[in-house]
Amino acid sequence: MTSVLRFFSWLLLPVLAACSLTVMAEPIEGAAQALHLLGYLGADYPATVANGQIIDSGEYREQLEFLTVLQGLIVALPARSEQAELEQGVATLRQGIEQRVDGGQVAAQARQLATTLATAYGVSQTPAITPDPSRGAPLFAQHCSVCHGASGAGDGPAGIGLEPPPANLREQARLDRLSLYDLFNSIGLGIDGTDMAAFADQLDERQRWDLASYIAGFSAAPAAKGKPFAISALAGMTPAEVAAAQGETAAAVFRAQRAQPPVQQRGPQQMIEHIRATLEQSLAAYRAGDHEQAYDLSIGAYLEGFELVESALDNLDAAQRKTTERALMAYRQALQDGLSVPQAAQRLEQAKIELAISAALLDSDGLSDSLSFFSSLLILLREGLEAILVLAAILAFLRNTGQQQAVRSVHLGWGLALLAGVGTWALAAYLIDVSGAQRELLEGLTALFASVMVLWLGVWMHDRRHAAAWQDYIKSSLVGGGGRFGFAVLAFFSVYRELFEVILFYETLWLQAGPQGHGMVLAGAAAALVLLLGLAWVILRGSRKLPLATFFGLNAMMLCVLSVVFAGHGVAALQEAGVLGTRPVTFVEFDWLGIHDDAYSLAAQATALAAIALLYGRSWLGGRQRLTA
Repeated sequence: MTSVLRFFSWLLLPVLAACSLTVMAEPIEGAAQALHLLGYLGADYPATVANGQIIDSGEYREQLEFLTVLQGLIVALPARSEQAELEQGVATLRQGIEQRVDGGQVAAQARQLATTLATAYGVSQTPAITPDPSRGAPLFAQHCSVCHGASGAGDGPAGIGLEPPPANLREQARLDRLSLYDLFNSIGLGIDGTDMAAFADQLDERQRWDLASYIAGFSAAPAAKGKPFAISALAGMTPAEVAAAQGETAAAVFRAQRAQPPVQQRGPQQMIEHIRATLEQSLAAYRAGDHEQAYDLSIGAYLEGFELVESALDNLDAAQRKTTERALMAYRQALQDGLSVPQAAQRLEQAKIELAISAALLDSDGLSDSLSFFSSLLILLREGLEAILVLAAILAFLRNTGQQQAVRSVHLGWGLALLAGVGTWALAAYLIDVSGAQRELLEGLTALFASVMVLWLGVWMHDRRHAAAWQDYIKSSLVGGGGRFGFAVLAFFSVYRELFEVILFYETLWLQAGPQGHGMVLAGAAAALVLLLGLAWVILRGSRKLPLATFFGLNAMMLCVLSVVFAGHGVAALQEAGVLGTRPVTFVEFDWLGIHDDAYSLAAQATALAAIALLYGRSWLGGRQRLTA
């Protein structure tokens, strides 16, 4: 057995022996410890005995000592109907090891015992939220890399001279015998009396799953796209099991998927049930005092559940979609505010009532032709209106001032945005998994960036509405490159922030309308496109008849309104991603203008209005001074 195996062998014994004396009071904890030991027995034994021969007698004795601890754990567990079967299974496992049977046989027996044990004592081996290795990467850098090395090869600076040395997490043969749950369990339990501490007190359940998935990626290689595995299989099975049952090609796909678990594709009813179950787990964690885990689960229920049916529900009943969303946010805020368990439970019950109403709507037959048409039209019109207003304003300004080079830069900006939006969707659909949190975070940040950019552009135009030398300024500054780049960047983000979401909404609508409604979906999109292009034409055409000062003023006013709209949308997206909390207030709500009945969203828009007043006041005073001079 390698030094890695010796590491776990020596260090598991004391913690498991101690736990075996206390598991009566904590049946789940004792079962988890037994599962931990079974996992490592299955992983260690194949390297201890080969072809019926003991490779190292000292390490072989450790395997028998493991079995003694395991037998004590099983006996100490509370009585269950399966307990006799478990005791017999451990005895059979010991007999096999004493007879030096093939390592694969012992590993299979250990895995089967683990399945029986988890079922008997209700130990969940499946994460409530799909693991996100991108969240695990900084956790590994912070907690693990100092010993295991930045690449997981066991060569970290703090590991020098340790005996046994830190585990090499890139050793595929051994990682193939460990499930994702085994890795998760080991991170949480740690190894008592060594430099490898238990991380259950430092990392919540979601973080440990994220870290386990990241570690699994060390032994995974990019694989051809294959049949997706259920999250329960990705968490509970090992690559060795998959290889034995389905072949090495399937095992390669399995390794890749457990290193980057895909969000499970479910129908609307399955999704609503997933939301309910995740929220129940959230409340259970809150009752147990694990507030951080409870909050994480409430965010997961929204991003991996409700958000995936949100557009479908919006097409059927926009008011019900909003009511359900508010109820989910209210429960999440109760957890963040630290309200009492009964208060949190009351808000959860209200959310479940709204979910039941939404489920009934989603359970109805497909959309009618008229609803398919108008849903399609409103999706593109709603998401594209803000972008087309920004683009039309920029292009009208540049054409009225004769800056054709800058016009080409704007066209390049929105053209690249189309390519980037389609490319991002293709990556998310076929190559990588873009989580709901990442999507909302991207939308929120780009909206806030666009808010600042259009405010800058509006004030810039307003400053020059009376400037006699505006043409010279444009030629020296705008045509010089810096201004053209700024307009191109604004055009890019104005289109990109909308396009990815538009594609996702149309995917949902396409499925919901069914084959019979596809024609109406396309017709609605075409009608919306005509309306948007018509609006752009009206702005471009009408702007030519306006005096320059009037045109500049109207343009600046429209851009400043859009700045306020973008500020509201950006904060709302960050709230949905869980980056910001919510604070409902009594106020009017108008989604199209980014106005939400939330203190944080309204505060962001108030800040944008204050910036507009300050900057335009400065511009007005500057104009008065120039006129006086």
